[in-house]
Amino acid sequence: MAHTTETYHDKTDSGSLDQRLMGVLGGLYLAQGIPTYLLLVALPPIMRESGASRTAIGLFSLLMLPMILKFAVAPLVDRWSPMPRLGHRRGWIIPTQLLVSTGIAAMSFTDPSQAGTLFAICLFITLASSVQDIATDGYAVRFLTDKTRSLGNAVQAGAVALGVLIGGTAALVVFHLAGWKTMILLVAALSLLPLIAARFMEQEQPATSSGAKRPSLLGFFRHPQAWLILGFALTYRASEGLVRGMEGAYLVDSKVPTDWIGYLSGSAAATAGLFGVVIAALIIRKAGLTATLVLLGGLRSLCFLAFALNAFGVWPGIAIAMSASAFQTLIRYMELVAIYSFFMKAASKDQPGTDFTILTCAELIIYMLGASIAGYFADHLGYATLFSTATVISLLGMGLSVWFLNRIGKTSKITAAAKA
Repeated sequence: MAHTTETYHDKTDSGSLDQRLMGVLGGLYLAQGIPTYLLLVALPPIMRESGASRTAIGLFSLLMLPMILKFAVAPLVDRWSPMPRLGHRRGWIIPTQLLVSTGIAAMSFTDPSQAGTLFAICLFITLASSVQDIATDGYAVRFLTDKTRSLGNAVQAGAVALGVLIGGTAALVVFHLAGWKTMILLVAALSLLPLIAARFMEQEQPATSSGAKRPSLLGFFRHPQAWLILGFALTYRASEGLVRGMEGAYLVDSKVPTDWIGYLSGSAAATAGLFGVVIAALIIRKAGLTATLVLLGGLRSLCFLAFALNAFGVWPGIAIAMSASAFQTLIRYMELVAIYSFFMKAASKDQPGTDFTILTCAELIIYMLGASIAGYFADHLGYATLFSTATVISLLGMGLSVWFLNRIGKTSKITAAAKA
């Protein structure tokens, strides 16, 4: 699965084409992030303010299912394009983004208190967006090289941070200034940004058209390193859901004002993310990907330890809790750059969208499992035990990840020697 040479598109080594590629990826990932954070960040408080029940709002977490299960349709996206005249991945990105924007605009015809109607529209949006995500990730894997991959993933994570600002924070501001319909139509218009970026995408054909093996889920497991790479995806951030699932509740219970929490999880988080992705890309370039992953895993564990000490009362105060939360956000964005760089390097050129999607879905499933049990854990054993457990799991996960990375490195060397 891992490839040691980048031969798909040698022209991307030139500076002008690198810049164009980064602009394309930035546009595609930003426009994808805007509707995502409209649904995740802006919509719940707007619905609550408009009178929707907490039970109904809670059910909107099911909108994550298409993002978790999208690996099932990833081989189809790698094999075939609905609009081949536009090019393989562009033939997916343009129509799905039009569907996303249409779905968002349709939300303006309903009231934010009508949870059932909104849920149906939002499910349609997330289904279309998940397909666009597969196509965009596959395009990134195909055209990013060893030289440009860390920068490309920094652009990706930075676009996510901007998506928080525009689709989440700014959307809420517009809602309170101009109302629901104006806010929704503005976000629908902004989500059309990828149609500009898509104009500059490189043309490519489906993998099967060039005589390559037919993309499939089983194709991922035919590679000798598949289980090692999947093991890394399942263990590196296995602890994070436990903390993230209860972080907001812990800050509230620690008497942190809710407007401070909103700032911390909104514009401040996005700003930290933008700085974090640049720092991560520089560290990867200087120290290498493996060293960066180990460093970030260690810093994450220290952050979880700070939460635990704060909960135990050993290191008390809301300033400590907020600092740990802010630092965790910075580390999380840096980790996104590092692990996505690893996933993209590991993905096959024959089925890039499928391989990358399997790995990101595996990571997301583990995260969701942790977040889903975090509340039960905190209710029955307390925050201190929850955060302490997360710290131990983080350290164990980092240790397992180092073992997986070493095994992957040794397997790559053996494979390369056998081919020489």
